[in-house]
Amino acid sequence: MAAPRSDTGAEEKVVRGLRGVLGAELARQVWRAAPQYGLLIGFVVLCAILSAASPYFLTTQNLLNVALQAAVVAIMGFGLTFVILTRGIDLSVGSVLALSGAVMATVTAGRGPLIGILIGLLAATLLGTVNGLFVTAAKVAPFIATLAMLAIARGLTYVYTQGAPVGVHATAFTFWGQGTIATVPVPVMVMLVIFILSLSILTQTRFGRYVYAIGSNPEVSRLSGIPINRYVVAVYAISGLLAGVGGLILTGRLASADPNSATGSELDVIAAVVIGGTSLFGGRGGVFGTLVGALIISVVANGLVLLNVNPFWTQAVKGAIILMAVLADSIKRKSWYE
Repeated sequence: MAAPRSDTGAEEKVVRGLRGVLGAELARQVWRAAPQYGLLIGFVVLCAILSAASPYFLTTQNLLNVALQAAVVAIMGFGLTFVILTRGIDLSVGSVLALSGAVMATVTAGRGPLIGILIGLLAATLLGTVNGLFVTAAKVAPFIATLAMLAIARGLTYVYTQGAPVGVHATAFTFWGQGTIATVPVPVMVMLVIFILSLSILTQTRFGRYVYAIGSNPEVSRLSGIPINRYVVAVYAISGLLAGVGGLILTGRLASADPNSATGSELDVIAAVVIGGTSLFGGRGGVFGTLVGALIISVVANGLVLLNVNPFWTQAVKGAIILMAVLADSIKRKSWYE
């Protein structure tokens, strides 16, 4: 593989263009900060446009709704970020969410919410672990392994629930989807806590360093003594666990476990991660970008509703955003290599 190419030439061209307006040092700082803050700036610009287009966008209630809608996608996205950083993919998160939610609801009805939640989260983690074992031990491509799990978990959900929603009314359960803490919805609080934990793991621990190393160069990581298979199984288990947390929140919010819940949510979750700047080629990205990506997805959907745009356009817009994000990542990768 060709050696990485310095971007010094590109930097100098941009700096020369900005120097007359901003001054040399400030121009250089703007250029270097752009990749880090560009996504956040784009999010702010999007919000500004929607606030100008609709007087209802910047209301407190609407902003809380945007955050609430983003919560489940962001939580699952944090787990998927771990997976994609290792050059993997997890298409089963929506089905795992549905199955774990159904398990939680039925067990809660018989044994109480604490046991129901624990068993549901355990089931989700187990399904994620199975994905990891298929990828590592059986050497099945991540796309195929998780696509199969998508179908298996969804089918098991239909069998388990007999195709009918399972109601759950225990206050200790619905609190996770409907409760508030100081007017802030509990799902938003959970999202922020998991974000902080995920960020800490990826940036402050050996586990996080190994995740980035595996995604950057698996062969070098193996030769360095990193137990790749163990860490790959672990990231798929994390993805399953956080899909289970999403199942807890969604089921609590609806007070019902619908076997059809989260169908197609894989698109939103992958979109959040990719828009957030995590490379599908592994080794680059993080959960901060995923959080902003989930908020962008939620803002776009909310804005289309406020502007009375045909809801069928929502999926098309999300697909276009994903395509642009992947294209931008591909162009960026090519700019670094001969």
